[in-house]
Amino acid sequence: MVKVFIRSGFFLVFFLVLASVWGFCADDGFQAAQKVESGHFAIYYASGVNPGELARSLDLGAEYRTFGKASHGNDLGSLVDALFARVCDILDMQLYSYHGTIKICRDFDQLNNVYNNLFDRDLANRYSFYVHNLNTIYISAEHFKREILGHEIGHAVISNYFVVLPSVKVQEVLATYVEYQLRK
Repeated sequence: MVKVFIRSGFFLVFFLVLASVWGFCADDGFQAAQKVESGHFAIYYASGVNPGELARSLDLGAEYRTFGKASHGNDLGSLVDALFARVCDILDMQLYSYHGTIKICRDFDQLNNVYNNLFDRDLANRYSFYVHNLNTIYISAEHFKREILGHEIGHAVISNYFVVLPSVKVQEVLATYVEYQLRK
């Protein structure tokens, strides 16, 4: 009798976890999104978003492309990898085997909806955010700029570099420092 109860409890927990993961995916809105793979990121972009325009909006010159070994092209994946390498260099935190996710929303409204579904509140005046538990950066296509994306990549690097995460304020100072360096 005890074995049946334990087995039933195990299956109940398994299905609850599965349902919560599935529920998050449904709230995310990226099930039908296009995908670009890079060395460090799986990049999903909403329908109607042009990856060529995203690559141009990063406005990365040749000096950025020298930071990554696989960053010699002008495609979105190569440019994001080059930006990742530059952020790692700015922070002096090298993550060679890092792999995360970037999800690019069509506009601010879609980004705000995703944020609202995840955290049950509005995004306010932010154009992007990083979710440590999902190792995912969310950003709107209209704000897909090297400084803003670099700031969020900074959060990802910081979150994956330290065994014990620094306080939120320290993480924000470091990510803002990355943004400052990328604006220079």
